[in-house]
Amino acid sequence: MASPALAAVIDRSDGLELATTIALASLRGPVPLAKALAAVDLLSGGRLIAGVGPGSSRADYEAVGVDFDDRWPRFEAAVVALRALLRGDPPPPAHDLFPIPAEPLSPPPARPGGVPIWIGSWGSAAGLRRVARLGDGWLASAYNTTPGRFGDARRRLLEALARAGRDPAMPSALATMWTWVTESRADAGRVMTDVLAPLLRRDPAELESQVCVGGAAHCVELLGAFEEAGCDRVYVWPLGDEARQLELVASRVLPALRAATQEAGRDSNHAG
Repeated sequence: MASPALAAVIDRSDGLELATTIALASLRGPVPLAKALAAVDLLSGGRLIAGVGPGSSRADYEAVGVDFDDRWPRFEAAVVALRALLRGDPPPPAHDLFPIPAEPLSPPPARPGGVPIWIGSWGSAAGLRRVARLGDGWLASAYNTTPGRFGDARRRLLEALARAGRDPAMPSALATMWTWVTESRADAGRVMTDVLAPLLRRDPAELESQVCVGGAAHCVELLGAFEEAGCDRVYVWPLGDEARQLELVASRVLPALRAATQEAGRDSNHAG
């Protein structure tokens, strides 16, 4: 569970928003999860985003004796209850999946309106409808999409939001953006073939166009394409040597990405 780790870094987070990716609401249950999230939100002064999902690992469910095939009804029930608890709304009707207290959460989160709930989905039609119905944001998975597929899913999400009568300005983010910034092609190939592909059980050639493993120019091009497709933020996940990799992202990738974005904006204005 990410909440204890987030609580441990609050003092060093320097005003940044904090996020869980992904809290397994189906297994944690809405009440203990709401208590943990509210505590982190209070300690951080209202800076928490709750990324939640049912999880995709059958082993997680087997470990706690829950039927993997029950994950979707459990997730729906958990998110409905979690939203009510974090917002101070009336509790949902009682059901047999999770115990639901009649009293409001105490103490409540610090953020006005409660902790935003971003729902994880790889972009299926059913998943995007669930995001539109229950979420405050969409959390996609970088290694399970491409900029083109993300853009298509984003358009379908906007349609689902319109049908649900909700604000189309729902934010989106990419998690699991595995990252290894290196100008050595041999080093990038080693990390992709020997580390990431076996970890994900994927073809290295398929992953090349989906994750930030390679030179700064490759990372800038990929992140820029996701930005153009409508992605609002990306959570980079270094594949080791975390401090150094984050420094490389901050010093070599982000400045070039900002410059490319500004240049694209100027070109667009001139074209108009």
